[in-house]
Amino acid sequence: MNNELLEALNILEKEKDISKDTLLEAIEQSLIQACKNHFGKSDNVKVFIDPETCDFGVYAEKTVVDKVEDEIMEISLANAKMIDTKYELGDIVNVEIKSKEFGRIATQNAKNVILQKIREEERKVLYKQYYEKEKDVVTGIVQRYVGKNVSINMGKVDAMLNENEQAKGEKFYPTERIKVYVLEVKDTPKGPKILVSRTHPELVKRLFEAEVTEVKDGIVEIKSIAREPGSRTKIAVWSNNPDVDPVGACVGPNGSRVNTIVNELRGEKIDVINWSDNSAVLIENALSPAKVISVIAEVSDDGEKTAKVIVPDYQLSLAIGKEGQNARLAAKLTGFKIDIKSETQARESGEFDHLNEEGYYEETMESEENQQEDSEEAEITLEE
Repeated sequence: MNNELLEALNILEKEKDISKDTLLEAIEQSLIQACKNHFGKSDNVKVFIDPETCDFGVYAEKTVVDKVEDEIMEISLANAKMIDTKYELGDIVNVEIKSKEFGRIATQNAKNVILQKIREEERKVLYKQYYEKEKDVVTGIVQRYVGKNVSINMGKVDAMLNENEQAKGEKFYPTERIKVYVLEVKDTPKGPKILVSRTHPELVKRLFEAEVTEVKDGIVEIKSIAREPGSRTKIAVWSNNPDVDPVGACVGPNGSRVNTIVNELRGEKIDVINWSDNSAVLIENALSPAKVISVIAEVSDDGEKTAKVIVPDYQLSLAIGKEGQNARLAAKLTGFKIDIKSETQARESGEFDHLNEEGYYEETMESEENQQEDSEEAEITLEE
């Protein structure tokens, strides 16, 4: 039993997660390469390795001939019978090659073949490990700034947080632990190249999955996300269980759950709203915290989605938001192009003459069939 080799293979298998079979294959290839370097050819060389004991042997298959013209490929009948008297002309004899006889260069080349194989397998293992984390959130440790990009240690490899994947206003410091979304894992000759993000909307979704049990278990679904990184995010949630309040589950007692995520995102505000299959109701929810008097949502035959919204005069600036952010996020969240007017503006333009004193939502479709199906659900009376 080759105890030293067996122990070395077991250590490599444990520390680098490289299978012993792969390492034995690398040793076999290195021995064949050594024979080629030593003898000039290796077409007739065979290597036998016992995977249990790691005992190995190197043999050259030689043809028994009367007169030897190629010592590498042929053996005389007399020499063959010295090995075993049963050999005759034309037989194939396995002649053992002593690896100790290899020259220094051949031995060094064999060593390089093994090391190269180990590096290749280590790279493959790392790539596989981190490829499985693609499209997921992981915790990394800030290493340093590389220009305006940030190097993040992910354990066995470093990832790169590019400038355009950093939320506005975020600053990072060495040894700081942050959560990042794994955008892409590439296999390169130097090992896996990992690109991560702090701006991707899926980062928010994954954080809610980690923090809110109901989301992780599928009881509460995150139907849509609209995000302006570093500033504000709106998410629309839906519960598959009528006894579970989706917004309450995501917010948590005294806001504990959502505040944990807000802290991770460095103070980015998060609005959690109820999802609705009724587009008008969804748009009203999406414009929260502003109050809405009326919503008319339309979907044209070519798929264009537009909505006209009326809000109380004193709610107009709140509905639009600072620099139009609230309306912009609501549009992203719902997929509708939203036109917001104050009650006074609507009455003066006569655009909403049908607006009664109580106000209503209405969702309209170009298709009469869709309009008939949705009419009862879409039209909802509001109390001011």
